[in-house]
Amino acid sequence: MVKDMSGELAIHHLGGLGLGPNAFGRDVANLAIYRAFARHGGYERLHMLTSARTDAASITAALAGPVPLTTAIEAGPLLDLGRARQAGTLFRGKADLSEMAWARRGLMNDSAYSLVGLIHTIAPPLTREEIAQASLAPVHPWDAIICTSPSVHAAIRTMFEGWTDYLGDRFGGARRPMPHLPVLPLGVELDEITALADRPDVRRQTRERLGLAEDDVLALWVGRLSFFEKAAPQPMFRAVEEAGRLAGRPLHFALAGWFAREADRGHFEAAARAYAPSATIHWVNGNDADQLGQMWAASDIFLSLVDNIQETFGLAPVEAMAAGLPIVASDWDGYRFTIRHGQDGFLVPTLIPGAGPPSEALLRRHLGRIDTYQAYVGQAAQYTAVDVGAAARALAELARSPELRARMGAAGRQRVRETFDWRQVILGYRALFDELAEIRRAAPAPASDPRLNPLHGDPFADHRSFATAVAGPDLRLSVRAGVDLAHDPALTSVVELDSFGEAWRAPRPELARLAAQIAESPDIRLSDLVGAFPPDRRARVTYGLLWLCKIGVLDWR
Repeated sequence: MVKDMSGELAIHHLGGLGLGPNAFGRDVANLAIYRAFARHGGYERLHMLTSARTDAASITAALAGPVPLTTAIEAGPLLDLGRARQAGTLFRGKADLSEMAWARRGLMNDSAYSLVGLIHTIAPPLTREEIAQASLAPVHPWDAIICTSPSVHAAIRTMFEGWTDYLGDRFGGARRPMPHLPVLPLGVELDEITALADRPDVRRQTRERLGLAEDDVLALWVGRLSFFEKAAPQPMFRAVEEAGRLAGRPLHFALAGWFAREADRGHFEAAARAYAPSATIHWVNGNDADQLGQMWAASDIFLSLVDNIQETFGLAPVEAMAAGLPIVASDWDGYRFTIRHGQDGFLVPTLIPGAGPPSEALLRRHLGRIDTYQAYVGQAAQYTAVDVGAAARALAELARSPELRARMGAAGRQRVRETFDWRQVILGYRALFDELAEIRRAAPAPASDPRLNPLHGDPFADHRSFATAVAGPDLRLSVRAGVDLAHDPALTSVVELDSFGEAWRAPRPELARLAAQIAESPDIRLSDLVGAFPPDRRARVTYGLLWLCKIGVLDWR
């Protein structure tokens, strides 16, 4: 039973919530999580902190489903962390917590709320560095980085152990700090996918359009068509070709996706002709939701032989199980967590080289900015072997037996209903948030020094030695001789360049009134001017007065 310790949740999201064409998996997954929190989380209120210019109504429209939301949605800027304290948990769909932890300390205190991040990939070196910074930042046991599968958890824990061992050896410390690393999967909206898949008329019409006979078998791939970040297509084409020979008739294979680079279309088509000359290959626009829904209805088997370290969880096979399709997938990362071999489908063995040269050189070329990240993971994937024979045999066995397809498809759908439907998954998220809140409440008050990250401190503190003087309360201000306040361009908004950065200072009409006050009282102290304003406005007033000094309206001493 999940304890209802907080009826609110704050979400930290860079950018807008819309998904354009060729959306990355992490963006699709994050939007799905936000929707799950709104639809199934049982929250009274969600605070969406975003860098986009949007409002609560727009966010509500993006998160709502077929049933109106009972959760109230509120919008706020990214730095409105008071909402996080109000909610008790700040969730973000990224895994780097370091700067968020320093921001929490700088604006409040370490125990003001829990920080929860989510791992989408652990292959990029920069991402690994960002995650590892949690060992150096004010991250505590009431904070967590969610791993989406046991494979990810094992890999990231090994990374933290190696990193903290190095820190201990380097600095002589006994502690080996790392964040809480719970395992929680991603999910799918089972009812929505089931409704798309269970449409006999759509199945018949789509298969007729593709030229399939009633007893033809159609295998389906869904996802980005990227040989350097997802899967090399040659093993899948060869497996489909061999499965056709084993089954006694050629298979159809539909690739519903989009090309990471349009130039790759020709490469994929040439590989299909070479490795699957007898199979009929269909290219489907995976950006078209209607076409994708039709493919869930029309297909018989889901095939995904991913081979890339960029992958960690893999939503598409879970979606396929929700659609009632049996799976043939590589025994790789999160796939072995979501798919039960022999029950929901077949896991195909994979093989990678042992550690050491030349793989270290592959990494060093990327770290040295010689190769791109895509080149790094793409070249590494060339040496991940997927057992083509096992894949072909699995496809053929499913192709020969409608009964096996139906039995495995039903088992997969039931697994989604019990484990990967968002209604179930979100219970695990809420239980985690409640557990972190209990830890936070029971913990003694943590240390709060230094207040800011010494590496990323206040720019006017870090660079105070650059200037002749620092503005203090006794700074004296006067209007420069010859300045006509009534007509000066700095106060009359006639120069477009003067608007740069004005969000951080008092508005221009207010600065004009202050300049007039200074003209009446030459050498007035800065503290006398800003002291008349509420505390939360004084910094912007000070910035505005210094801008008038910068622009030549005021003198100071």
